[in-house]
Amino acid sequence: MDDTTGTLDEALERIHVSGPERDGWLSNHAPMAVEALVRHGQAPAVHRWLDRYGPKLEEMPDPCSPVTARNWHEALGDPRRIADWTAYFERETAERPWRDVLAEWWPRLLPGIAAGATHPVIRVGHSVRTLLAGEVSAPRVGELAHALGYWAARHQPLPALVPLGPAPSAAAALDRVPLVPDRNGGVRDRFAQLTGFPVWPGPDQDTDPGQGPAGPEAARSALRELVRASTHRYATHAHGEPIMLVHAATAPNAVLRTLPALPGELWAPSLRAAWAASAAVTAAYAPREAAPVPASASAVAPDAGELFARAAAHGDDHTIKFTDTALDVGDALAFSAARRAIELNPPVF
Repeated sequence: MDDTTGTLDEALERIHVSGPERDGWLSNHAPMAVEALVRHGQAPAVHRWLDRYGPKLEEMPDPCSPVTARNWHEALGDPRRIADWTAYFERETAERPWRDVLAEWWPRLLPGIAAGATHPVIRVGHSVRTLLAGEVSAPRVGELAHALGYWAARHQPLPALVPLGPAPSAAAALDRVPLVPDRNGGVRDRFAQLTGFPVWPGPDQDTDPGQGPAGPEAARSALRELVRASTHRYATHAHGEPIMLVHAATAPNAVLRTLPALPGELWAPSLRAAWAASAAVTAAYAPREAAPVPASASAVAPDAGELFARAAAHGDDHTIKFTDTALDVGDALAFSAARRAIELNPPVF
């Protein structure tokens, strides 16, 4: 739904004086969290939330050298060029429709979907959802420019991966993802250990672009399945790493939210990239043993507004974003997973 209060635009203007990272390379979650807060009726809480989160943020880094249509290849994946990339996309979105810019750059950035621990693509997904849902204001288009600039600067493909045996479903594929052997390092160290993922969707779920059931709609259906499976899995596996494992669900959901703004021929490659991102996070952080499904999962699902209000009162940015995704899935186990995030992640307020 659109924001009639003006709160989102005000918040984005506050956020855009800051860079997309802090403390070296930790992501600025503010634009994603405030978008979710506004969308789910928590606009009155946004500026209080920003007042608490804002002191963590850092100024946008100084520019180095302008990114242009001729030199962008050499600037791709250079985090020192974050300001240059942001300025480039600000110019592009000022001169052309934002959908055209997105359609041009999405396939260029998609191979680096896991960059920045998947935060850049998640930020893009929140931005696109807002642009599709309501007024196309300058701060909202500016947010897309910031999100794309972050993705381009942090762009880093995963290692070469060997296709493993096929899996019959997204849930089965996630269960069969080989876990990385060394859990001592950070996300980049863990992703460097990836060697292969199960094949999903399999040959009987061909999603190459085209007409009929094997076309873009099949890709969207499979992506919905992946979001549902990864959200459900959080209910039984979040104890492994409750903050990092939210991205196994929120990253593919960001892709799902972006599909309506993309040409149909990009939907199948988007599915494949989303699967790689979800599998990478699972491999890096999932525990070896599942916990029992909480008994509350079989109960009647609580009111969605009440559940999100609990997440907003909790205040943790990852919890807010994960609850937002759980509400998209919308069933009892997804809501139970959101309650698990509220239980496991440290509250802010």
